[in-house]
Amino acid sequence: MINKRLLIKHLLAHNDENSFYDKKRKIDISQKEGKAKFLKHVCALSNSNPKNNSYIVIGVEDTDNEIIGVDFFDDSKIQNLINAYLNNPPIVQYENIPFPHLPDDKVVGLVTIRPLDSITALKKNIWKYYGGSVFFRDGSISMPKVFDIEIEDVNSKIVAAIENNAQNNIELTLDGVFDFMNKRQDFSPQYKVFKEYFVLCWSGYKKYVKNELFFSRVDIELINEQVRLFYSALDEVSISYTEDSFIIIEYVKLGLYQSHKYYKLEEKIIHFENNASYSIEVNLVFEPPQFDKKVLHHIYNSNNSILEKLKKTITLSQSESQDLKNLAASYLICYLNGFEIALQKLEEIKPHLKSYNLELYYSYKETMRILRKVKYS
Repeated sequence: MINKRLLIKHLLAHNDENSFYDKKRKIDISQKEGKAKFLKHVCALSNSNPKNNSYIVIGVEDTDNEIIGVDFFDDSKIQNLINAYLNNPPIVQYENIPFPHLPDDKVVGLVTIRPLDSITALKKNIWKYYGGSVFFRDGSISMPKVFDIEIEDVNSKIVAAIENNAQNNIELTLDGVFDFMNKRQDFSPQYKVFKEYFVLCWSGYKKYVKNELFFSRVDIELINEQVRLFYSALDEVSISYTEDSFIIIEYVKLGLYQSHKYYKLEEKIIHFENNASYSIEVNLVFEPPQFDKKVLHHIYNSNNSILEKLKKTITLSQSESQDLKNLAASYLICYLNGFEIALQKLEEIKPHLKSYNLELYYSYKETMRILRKVKYS
């Protein structure tokens, strides 16, 4: 089994990006430009590596390889994006890899592109790239190619060597468990061994509601691979497990004014097999709360008024400052109740919340995470 943290270190040892891996400071697939560039790189890496895995490392400075990290990204539906825009889409996996020196809410993103022995091309237009475009890696650059299109194996030996050098061992596993238990000692850390092989660690604040145990500020890691499977600073989570599986149900708090409820958002089941493999099953179980349309119209218009004041840096009233705390969440509720234009407003408020208050911005990011799960379901 590959230790993903070690794999990233070995990839970065090849200082310059090349035809089997790329590195990025960050990606943003919520915007059309960012989505298009990501698809271009996936397409190019897939075509340039027909016999071996290829990788994108996210959260690294381009100039000196400094690992600065990015936010935890739990978009389990990223394969849907790949399938929607690429012909002969490769299997793509996004994983969050914790590093000891990074803050709890930061990880390094690792995109693994599985080998596909056929030509991958854009299926339809996106941003400035046309449907039918084919990309290959030219050194460290993803370039379009029109003539002499053929796939060729040039990297399988070097990638195999890198992956072999990144294999996990007992020492790395034990170090990983101790590191997790020490770092999360204020959050009731626990661990369990599945199938005498997989070591899963988790932690969080315990909270009982009607005799049912929930956790907040949850961190769940598969130590063998050094992969963070789940992280949330705000949501409530229920955790259960059997001898063969580990089940996470995520709840989100939504509502209007002073009335809020917890709603099931997503169920994630990690299945552990006897052949030293595992799979992750993700089910969206979210049923959006429905509210009176007249009330939502009033809230939507009030939100727009607050947004305009933020744009013009006009001081908010006391009641508006209070409403600002739920601005992103209430726009989300409007969108979930048929106000399609609220989606545009959610995009507009991002820079204003970021500059206004970091706590509000973190709340905004949680809202967008919920939206992303719902949109790609």
